[in-house]
Amino acid sequence: MLRAVVFDVGETLIRDDRGWAAWADWLNVPRHTLSALVGAVVAQGRDNAEALRLVRPDIDIAAERAAMEAAGAGERLDEADLYPDVRPALAALRAAGLRTIIAGNQTAHVGQLLRELDLPVDEIATSGEWGVAKPDPRFFTRVLDLANSPPDKTVYVGDHPANDIRPAQAAGLRVAHLRRGPWGHLWSGTTEAAAADWQIDSLHDLVRFAAR
Repeated sequence: MLRAVVFDVGETLIRDDRGWAAWADWLNVPRHTLSALVGAVVAQGRDNAEALRLVRPDIDIAAERAAMEAAGAGERLDEADLYPDVRPALAALRAAGLRTIIAGNQTAHVGQLLRELDLPVDEIATSGEWGVAKPDPRFFTRVLDLANSPPDKTVYVGDHPANDIRPAQAAGLRVAHLRRGPWGHLWSGTTEAAAADWQIDSLHDLVRFAAR
């Protein structure tokens, strides 16, 4: 029986539409153009930040993000950014006695914004707060510390084989691959995704197997 469920953030709990739209507007390119470039780098197995470098090769992403924040165009999250199954599934898992945690590759500011949404979880952490990001094994060491659960009793839920499935399994965790968002859908038929313990289409699927 599982004791803890840990969730990725982007395209697992929240839609990334708002963030990419903000970047497109900031870089003064059509939103569809940046969206298409994101799809292209994802299909090539590259980091999605490479889409920004295709628009502006010399971009300093951290500096631009700070400038966006200063201009009032920075990171924002509200209820509309959550996928519809997030609150009910998290609440059901917690009611079933599982420790529920959010830990993903996000800035410290997004960590703060997630806490302001008052989601039914026990802990929230981001790579920006930890100073280490997936797929670095140290990220999953931190995940297990936060989960306070043995690796084989802990499941990591995410959409990205390279950032979520492989490194979580290497750390001994169970893994659920979520077919959601561009990464989840594009890589769902691959051997990397097939290596996950579970393939799910909704967070509600977690509730069905978590107590087994």
